[in-house]
Amino acid sequence: MERTDTEERIAAFSSLADPTRRRLYLYVIARPEGAGRDEAAEATGISRGLAAFHLDRLIHDGLLVANYRRLTGRTGPGAGRPAKIYLRSERELSFSIPQRNHELLARLFAQAMSTSSDTPLDALQVAANELGVSLGDEARRAAGTRAGRQRLLEAAAAVLHENGFEPRAEGNDRLVLGNCPFSPLACEYTDIVCRANLALMQGLTSGLRIKGVEAVLEPKPGRCCVAFQRLPRATSANDVPVQH
Repeated sequence: MERTDTEERIAAFSSLADPTRRRLYLYVIARPEGAGRDEAAEATGISRGLAAFHLDRLIHDGLLVANYRRLTGRTGPGAGRPAKIYLRSERELSFSIPQRNHELLARLFAQAMSTSSDTPLDALQVAANELGVSLGDEARRAAGTRAGRQRLLEAAAAVLHENGFEPRAEGNDRLVLGNCPFSPLACEYTDIVCRANLALMQGLTSGLRIKGVEAVLEPKPGRCCVAFQRLPRATSANDVPVQH
């Protein structure tokens, strides 16, 4: 089974729990030019074979990458085989419980600042709605072209989970978000963040093209301010897609 992004981050941290592996990792990332097996083994006081095992495990977990070059500087016949050099990967290593996603919020603010809407708040809501539509499109593709409401909600929940919202079902008619990944900023700038979050989720329902479901602002202690619920039967009798 393919691991989720959250599981991948946990695995990366678990990889560094081994003290020998952690020493090797810290040694390699401190060298912009990288380090070979022999050098890393000598620096950490272990055998070359053990160093190779741990260094290759760090590659497997996405924390290091490798290339090959001759350490002697010589080229041509007789120069010897290129050595395997380990370097820091471009992967960022961060993890928090509960999950935070300040990068997503920063992206919204940056996009809002680059537009020409009447007010910064309007620009932020437009940017959030557009991003929500793209997340909804992603969930719709994952659900398949002939997916029903329940399958669409499950696909939306998967996308929301990967972004730190911890979605959970409440009965058959509601999906609530158990975590606000924008805390603690959401506590300091509640109105701004919650409006942006509502626009994000409204965009998601639009991109998901789900019928008879709406995103509503429903702030409650200990969870995100937005929930998804079924439209009243009188509104959804004709099964008209939600428009925002």
